[in-house]
Amino acid sequence: MTYCVAMRLADGLLFASDSRTNAGFDQISTFRKMHIFEQPGERELVLLSAGNLATSQSVISLLERRAITDVTNVLNTKCMFETAEIVGQTMREVIRRDNPDGKLSHVDFSCSLILGGQIQGEEPRLFNIYPEGNFIEATEETPYFQIGESKYGKPILDRVMNYHTSLDRAYQCALISFDSTMKSNLSVGMPLDVAIYRKDGLKPCFVDRVEEQCEYFLTLRQQWHRGIQDLMVGLEPPHLD
Repeated sequence: MTYCVAMRLADGLLFASDSRTNAGFDQISTFRKMHIFEQPGERELVLLSAGNLATSQSVISLLERRAITDVTNVLNTKCMFETAEIVGQTMREVIRRDNPDGKLSHVDFSCSLILGGQIQGEEPRLFNIYPEGNFIEATEETPYFQIGESKYGKPILDRVMNYHTSLDRAYQCALISFDSTMKSNLSVGMPLDVAIYRKDGLKPCFVDRVEEQCEYFLTLRQQWHRGIQDLMVGLEPPHLD
């Protein structure tokens, strides 16, 4: 299992993903779930992946191989919508190749992807691409997407995030969202990959791999924990008599 979150905000885009792959209690590995395609000054694209690791790696490999050819690919599309279509088609292609008759019901070949970025001449855009290859786009009313083990980290995003949230605050919310998820689910784990893009920058303004001993992450985790404890102490007590 994994956890990824991406946000499309007024000021730009934020992407974050964990790196744990769990195939059993004694088979825990680390794989990057964030993949970047770029032509500096012309387009910046980020893909986050969750689900079947073999499927997601095949999709990424095909996209990378085709990006250096003359066929229509993620680096020569005219708009982000067309890019999302190519990613969805590639996902369907991989699943049909690995399970052509759809008969292996005991194997889950599906994966989920989040695609975001900006192509020069249009606004930053963000898409949630489903295992079937179709997709939806983030809006001002729904400015973020999650894939993977999303339920534990969702409450903080719902309570704090909106389209006009600053990128600094969004970064804090993303880290707290991951901390809450890791607290409740061992299948999500460090290190975390984070990338932040300012609108029209067409290059990342912040890229980091957050390790277990990251001083800022530890400080934020402690402040969040103390804040929740203090809040609970200060709540109006119930009248049970």
